[in-house]
Amino acid sequence: MDQGIGRYKGYIIFCSALSLVVGGMVGYFTPHHPASAPIVVSPPPPTSTPFPTPTPAPIRVYVSGAVRQPAVYELPPGSIVQDAVQSAGGPASEADLDRINLALELRDQQQVYVPFQGGADSQPAVSGGEPGSTAAAGGLVNVNTATPAELEALPRIGPTMAQRIVEYREANGPFATVEDIQDVPGIGPATFEGLKDLITVQ
Repeated sequence: MDQGIGRYKGYIIFCSALSLVVGGMVGYFTPHHPASAPIVVSPPPPTSTPFPTPTPAPIRVYVSGAVRQPAVYELPPGSIVQDAVQSAGGPASEADLDRINLALELRDQQQVYVPFQGGADSQPAVSGGEPGSTAAAGGLVNVNTATPAELEALPRIGPTMAQRIVEYREANGPFATVEDIQDVPGIGPATFEGLKDLITVQ
């Protein structure tokens, strides 16, 4: 009896030892996987939103004189005198288009005056305009530096006469006095009378 109990205890001890050995071997041969690092998803870089390009405002031009429908018209930026005349229904039959520069670019709040044939109009073909224009700002036009377009804003100075003034000063040098502009062919005492208070030779 005691011998059987001893065998049973020995068997229990043997099984316990075998379990420890097997458990140790399993733990030894089982590969250890390192803990995987968390995957961090970065948000996409912010895309820059382009600023909207402002749309240029239309210009307002008063067209008068020898046109079919004198009135104030809205024109797209970059419009020229010819565009303004066409907006006013086109030139009247008695219009003298040779006395104005149809290719002159317009600015906001200007007036386009189309002269009549045979008329002695003293009104400039293009006058007024937004701030920044010499004439609109009430300043004097420097006949030694003014462009043909700026000269055309003067009374009785059309494209041909403006070009003559530029060519004269290029050939003879700058004007010394405002009176010297009368040396330009075509500018007589009557024309000078309407110019003398509007020009300078600075």
